[in-house]
Amino acid sequence: MSILIAIPVLIILVILQSAIVSLVPLLHGTADIVLLAILAWAVQERATTAWYWSAIGGLLISIASALPLGVAIAGYFLATGVALIVRRWVWQVPLLALLIATFFGTLITQGLAISALSFIGTPIPWLEALNIITLPSLLLNLALAVPMYALTTDLANWVYPEEIEI
Repeated sequence: MSILIAIPVLIILVILQSAIVSLVPLLHGTADIVLLAILAWAVQERATTAWYWSAIGGLLISIASALPLGVAIAGYFLATGVALIVRRWVWQVPLLALLIATFFGTLITQGLAISALSFIGTPIPWLEALNIITLPSLLLNLALAVPMYALTTDLANWVYPEEIEI
């Protein structure tokens, strides 16, 4: 059921990201709320469909963005892998796991995007991209990680209700 819920949720987030969030940059960096939703879902204890969320979100962002096809998918898969590994290490504090995964996931996705753009011929100086795009995006993602965690926790509680012992 959570796979069926992922499609409309991620479509809405892609629309919000492209229509609203991208209009609120910090320097030239913007938040990636689709990445945050995928990572917040991946650190949920009961959620078992993080890879599906990653594939759907990566495909939607690949369609909506100007990045070469597959860059967002690869970035989201790598970020999801990091989130699942961190969730195992920091299993008692999922919010800390989300913040760690957000840090590394943002660096991974931004690094892949800058590499792909450099590969196809868009000249982007690495140090400038790090200072003007990646670090502000990282700051915005870390700031929005906590509210996204709260929203996905509520969604996970709705999708996977806990059984009450009597």
